[in-house]
Amino acid sequence: MHRRTFLKTGAGVTAAGAVASPAIAQGKIRWNLPTAFPKNAPGVGTNVQNFAARVAEMSDGRLTFTVYGAGELVPPFGVEDAVQQGNAPVGHGPTYYAAGKNPALHWFTGVPFGMTSNEHVAWLRWGGGQAIWDEIYAQRNLKPIYSGNSNTQSGGWFKKPVESVEDLKGLNMRIAGLGGEIYRKLGVNAVLMPPPEIFQALQSGAIDAAEWVGPMLDQAFGLQKISDLCYMPAFNEPGAGLAVVFNADAWAELTPDLRAICESAALTAALEVQAQFDYFNAKAFAELKAQGVTFLSFPDDVVAAQHAAWDEVQDDLALNNPDVAMVRESYDAYLAQARDYAVAMALPLLAGRG
Repeated sequence: MHRRTFLKTGAGVTAAGAVASPAIAQGKIRWNLPTAFPKNAPGVGTNVQNFAARVAEMSDGRLTFTVYGAGELVPPFGVEDAVQQGNAPVGHGPTYYAAGKNPALHWFTGVPFGMTSNEHVAWLRWGGGQAIWDEIYAQRNLKPIYSGNSNTQSGGWFKKPVESVEDLKGLNMRIAGLGGEIYRKLGVNAVLMPPPEIFQALQSGAIDAAEWVGPMLDQAFGLQKISDLCYMPAFNEPGAGLAVVFNADAWAELTPDLRAICESAALTAALEVQAQFDYFNAKAFAELKAQGVTFLSFPDDVVAAQHAAWDEVQDDLALNNPDVAMVRESYDAYLAQARDYAVAMALPLLAGRG
């Protein structure tokens, strides 16, 4: 891929070399930054806005981003395509929205029965995950940076109780990621649709159930107005990572200090968004219960069926894709250690805390 000049002044993207020198001389870089989410959506939308604000502040205005919400500049599921093609220098969203390019991308957002948010970032930073992520994204001339996680999500809003695997068969359900693949094996018609379409689809009856994120965002999107039955947790999504993804040519055009600022700003945004999810999920959970929402756990046989389906899905993916095999080996090696530690430390603590 030929290097592009992504420097922006005013409203237009420069052609290679056309006004790059004045932009550099002025010391100002202004780039568009599309996100896959509504830009004011709690957590997932404010994450990228916090990132952009931090970069502008830390760089003293030398690098600024104009954030565009889902569909404003590019389609929600087309953000990484736009960045790869050079139509945007940088984008934001969960990596699994681009997993049609490579199913290995799921592991950098989250996979069924996988890591929690803390475990996921630990693997990325210390367990070799970031190096694998960089290697896989370099195939498409991209540079990914972790920017946060929603932590464990809700299992979904259902119009009727789920008392057995049989109750799942034939349901139309909005669900993202590899969770959709395991539900398909259980007889569900899994549908992936952009977040702004979920409420209307659930209200109209186009779908019978919807898995979105968790109490904070589910409440903000009004899902409790349609169903008063929510299952927790989402074994299909124990954590869901967010990322700021740069076109590699654009990333290379930034000076070392601006690259360091972007990485630091993303880590700050990651800490902020996790705290936001933890605090406001608990608050929304209490509010929703007070409003009459019933929260249930999936029956044991449903969880077991999901787990068995997941084993089949990941085995098939690893067999047919060397990138999946590579990332899975690294991911599972740390997951085994993290699981043993959580059983010895976190589970007794939570049980004893009451």
